[in-house]
Amino acid sequence: MSAAPSSRLPRRPVLRAAGIAVSLPLLETFADESASVQTPRRMVAIQTNMGIMPHYFFPDAEQPDWKQTPYLQRLAAHHQQLTMFSGVSLPGVTGGHTAERCFLTGTPHPERGGFRNGVSLDQVAAEELGDQTRFPSLVLAITNENATLSYTRNGSPIPSEQSPRRLFEQLFVQGRPDEIESRVDALKQGRSTLDFVAEQSRRLNQRLSRGDRARMDQYLTAVRDLEQRLQKAQAWEHRPKPKVNAEAPAENMDPRQFVERSDMMFDVMKLALETDSTRIISLFIDTTVIHNITHHGNRPDVLAELRGHEERQFDALGRFLSALAATQEQSASLLDRTMVLYGTCMGSANSHSNTNLPVLLAGGGFRHGQHLAFDQQNNYPLSNLYVSMLQRLGIEADQFSSGTSTMRGLEFAS
Repeated sequence: MSAAPSSRLPRRPVLRAAGIAVSLPLLETFADESASVQTPRRMVAIQTNMGIMPHYFFPDAEQPDWKQTPYLQRLAAHHQQLTMFSGVSLPGVTGGHTAERCFLTGTPHPERGGFRNGVSLDQVAAEELGDQTRFPSLVLAITNENATLSYTRNGSPIPSEQSPRRLFEQLFVQGRPDEIESRVDALKQGRSTLDFVAEQSRRLNQRLSRGDRARMDQYLTAVRDLEQRLQKAQAWEHRPKPKVNAEAPAENMDPRQFVERSDMMFDVMKLALETDSTRIISLFIDTTVIHNITHHGNRPDVLAELRGHEERQFDALGRFLSALAATQEQSASLLDRTMVLYGTCMGSANSHSNTNLPVLLAGGGFRHGQHLAFDQQNNYPLSNLYVSMLQRLGIEADQFSSGTSTMRGLEFAS
C-alpha cells in the first residue's frame, strides 16, 4: 500500500493492509485520522411467511395513531427509527403461499407452471458490495426445509444456513491449519472445474445459432462471476477471523420454537454486522408450524392464540433493533447504518391475499417516524422501496424488478 510519509498512519487502513481489518469494529478513537474511511451501510431483509394479522398491524379510523397499533407497540422504543407502510404490494405477485419465494425478487405469478424467479434484492446489493467483506452476503433461514429468500441472476435459489450455531462457527471459528488448507484446495478444485466448463462452452459456442450464442454469453458471464468469487473466497481463507466476546449458541432445530431460534439467529447476525464480516443479510422465518391457526375464521380463541405468536415475533424483532441501536461505530449506531426490512408475502393468511402487505423499514439512515399510507384498492409498488434501499447503499439504480422509481415519501436523513 502506498501512502504519503506520516508519523501517524490511519489505523484501520494499516490493519486492512495486514489482512485483519475485518476483525475490528470501526474505532471512534481513530475517526479523525481516518476520515476518508466511510462507515459502511448495510442491509438486512426479513420475511415471515405465514402473514401478519393486518388488523393488529395497521391503524384504523378509530385508532389513527400508527404507533399505538398492538404490534407496533412492541417496537415502541424505535418508533422514531422506523417507517411502516400500508397499501403496498408487489405487482403481479399472486398465488397465496407461493408468493413467499418472491418477497425479495418481485417476480410475478409464482403460481404458474414453468415459473422462473428473478434475482433478489440482497444479491443485487451483494454483487456491488460483497467483495469488501469475507462473506458477500449471508443467506439465512429459520426453517427445517430448503427455504430461502435469495436468488441468483438466473433465478436459482441460494441455499440457506439454518443453524445459528453453524453460522457462528463459519463466522468466528478459525479452524486448524489443515482444515484451512483443505477448504483452499476445494476452492482451487472448484476454480479448475469452472475453467474446464468455460473452455468447453467456448468450443460449443462456435456451432450455435445467434440466439443460443447470446444465451451462452450470459452463462459464461455467470461462470466468470463465480470464478471470481471463488478466488476471493480463497484469499479470505488465509486471513484471521474476528474474535468476539460471545459463545456459540446452542443447537435448536425445533420448528415450534421459531421465536427462540429467531432470537439466536438475530444475535449472530448482529455480531456479523458489527465485525463487518458481511453487510448484506437475508432471513426467511418459517412459521408453517402455526399454519392451521392462520386460517382463524375470526374465531376469538384462535385469534388470541395467533396474536400471541405474532406479538412474540415482534418482540424478537424489537430485541434485534435494540441490539443494533446499542452498538456504536464512530458517531452513529449500527442501526443508523443498517436498514432492516421486515414484512410478509401475504396481507392476510386467512384469505391467502397477496395485497396490502404488512411491511416496515427500520434504521439505515432514512427519515423515519412515519406511516406511509397508500391506496388500499390500487396498491403502491413495494418494489419501489427496494430501489430506495439500493440507492441508500450507494448503488446506482433507478429500477428493480417492477419498481421504476424510489419510494414516494421516504427520504434520506441528512
